[in-house]
Amino acid sequence: MKNFIFISPNFPLTYWRFCKELKNNGLRVLGIGDCPYDELTQEQKDSMHEYYKVSSLENYDEVFRAVAFFSFKYGKIDWLESNNEYWLERDAKLRTEFHITSGFQEEDMIRTRYKSGMKAYYAKAGIPTARYHLVKDRQSALDFAHLVGYPVVVKPDNGVGANATYKLKSDEDMDFFFATKDNSIGFIMEEFVNGEVRTYDAIINSKGEPVFESGNVTCDSLMDVVNEARDSIFYIVKELPEHMKELGRKTVKAFNVKSRFVHFEYFVLKADQEGLGKKGDIFGLEVNMRPPGGYAPELANFANSVDVYKIWADMIAYDSTLVPMNGPHYFCGFVGRRDAKNYKMSHDDIMREFGHKMKLAARTPVALAGAMADMMYVANYDTEEEMYDAFRRMCETW
Repeated sequence: MKNFIFISPNFPLTYWRFCKELKNNGLRVLGIGDCPYDELTQEQKDSMHEYYKVSSLENYDEVFRAVAFFSFKYGKIDWLESNNEYWLERDAKLRTEFHITSGFQEEDMIRTRYKSGMKAYYAKAGIPTARYHLVKDRQSALDFAHLVGYPVVVKPDNGVGANATYKLKSDEDMDFFFATKDNSIGFIMEEFVNGEVRTYDAIINSKGEPVFESGNVTCDSLMDVVNEARDSIFYIVKELPEHMKELGRKTVKAFNVKSRFVHFEYFVLKADQEGLGKKGDIFGLEVNMRPPGGYAPELANFANSVDVYKIWADMIAYDSTLVPMNGPHYFCGFVGRRDAKNYKMSHDDIMREFGHKMKLAARTPVALAGAMADMMYVANYDTEEEMYDAFRRMCETW
């Protein structure tokens, strides 16, 4: 029996389903997390053979000892994974130290975690990216901003989501950034791209071939959603366009991705932009070597009439899947609303109007509320027009 260590099986909330499907496929599933065992749901407990509780997943020594315990008790560890962006470097370090060769090692982190390191591999795939500057001092940052023109976007070179991400619109903004920035963080500065974010989300086997492909569209930048407390709106496409499949597969090859769920982000220019390109041109934004965040795997299931948790577990166990992909497809839309806003449609209004399409209506976990707002509504739609009308109506305020 192969041994699979899953880090943080209880968060995000649906990730126990990865464990469940691994267990169903005959793997020994060993969980490591900081949630007390008695506080795990019965579903989470049943999805694992054994669970090791640490006081904090941030404590590397504790997590190391947990892996060592499982290794001593069960023998060679064949897989170690969290499917979580936050723990990717931790996962790689543990794999390297325990000689687990089925995933990324420490040496792979430059190209898979550092936004500056990703640029060369996008170029290898023939995909352009925005011009950038690694922030060292105020003068060189000003020189770069004057070269490409304001606004510029500044974010951690190695970071998750939109944390510590800023749009600087003037020299005064630049001065404020340098006066207040966290000097322990290495920042990358990029020219602002007036683009819509589209993604390639796929489960890739050990040969670098996709066994499942989908994608989503973000209707507002995550940076603005977080920094300006906007509504969070995105959707899974009904059918992934062929050109996005081609881009995704080129990116998989360039980054040498194997046996992973991936979430690659691209900008599609909304208008001609001097120094960049024409409306509709596509630029690489960043690669994420894990599933799309939050509840997006659930949306992928709803949109494609599949089970991505099983497809991923099948890829791990068999390097392929027999999950049928020919079921009905939909646009699956996510609307996250903020408690502080006064919406024209109440919750009851939404459920009366759209309840027959609704797949999920629930409070967003506090840890995800910055990016996904406080109350989420997920529904399937037959057409883009129908979906965008629902977005407009659910988000209209007094």
